[in-house]
Amino acid sequence: MLSLYAEETSAQAVRFFSETVQKDLSNQIQKALKRAGLPPQERKTNPIPRWTLKRLVQWVQQQWEIDCCRETVRKTLRGMGFSWKKAKKLLNKASKAKRDEFIDKITKLLEEALHQRQLLIYIDEAHIHLDTDEGYGWSIEGERFWLSSSSPGRKKVSFYGVYVYNQAQTRIFPYEKAEKINTIDVLKKLRVEFPEEQITVVWDGAPYHRAKLVTEAASAMDIHLLPLPAAEAKPLSRLAATAPLALRPDFMPVEHLWQWLRSDLTDHICYDSQQELIHAVSVFQNQINSTPVALSDHLWVKKHLEPEEEKLRVSK
Repeated sequence: MLSLYAEETSAQAVRFFSETVQKDLSNQIQKALKRAGLPPQERKTNPIPRWTLKRLVQWVQQQWEIDCCRETVRKTLRGMGFSWKKAKKLLNKASKAKRDEFIDKITKLLEEALHQRQLLIYIDEAHIHLDTDEGYGWSIEGERFWLSSSSPGRKKVSFYGVYVYNQAQTRIFPYEKAEKINTIDVLKKLRVEFPEEQITVVWDGAPYHRAKLVTEAASAMDIHLLPLPAAEAKPLSRLAATAPLALRPDFMPVEHLWQWLRSDLTDHICYDSQQELIHAVSVFQNQINSTPVALSDHLWVKKHLEPEEEKLRVSK
């Protein structure tokens, strides 16, 4: 009954506007989507605020002299095939040649890992704060949804997330901060755990990953490092030259691990101490490692480029 009612009310809302108005409304949304996907480097006009229901109601009134409510516009858009969703950021600075080269390398490494000739390990860091992430959740209509916080401020724990691709297993190591010495310590832990394996570590271009001390330590431990392709960025100053290169999270499966962890551990949950958070992460690690098939589904590895996405990137 509910679905039939939803379909009926949606159809009524669509009929509220003529085909001409609907077409104009659709064009406005399509233009906004195109503007949002346009690289700022190529933008020739001032940015325009996104379309919200409130703005669309005002636009319909001004453009077509039709008075309506937000719900009518919402149902009309739904009936026309549009939906309200969270946008996904796309880092547009990229070299197509470097990304193609990386895909070739990672494809070969994945093939070697499949035949157990290579241990392929992805590493990424995340700084998890003790305070709660608000997020969305079900609540009682008309009542405020309260989340209790002990006001831990900016207290956080830096975690090194490790994904052992061959085994579909993770290791999550807590540290006070992510830096050179701690990065070397993580590599040492991996070499101790896998003393005889040929190891390739894939990670981003963070400064402590590129530090001479780290690369020399990795070489001494016979660990091969494969950095993700970074953006083509020419530093404008000595200060900019030491700044982190733009990262390529679309090639990093550990990014999915952090999304999973935050969804399970920090959405609507505040921690009173760092040790409490570290313990929760340890329990989380054991839980997800107990189901390797589900874990590998969550931490999927990108093996090819999406042509439509690549069109939105800029190479200079």
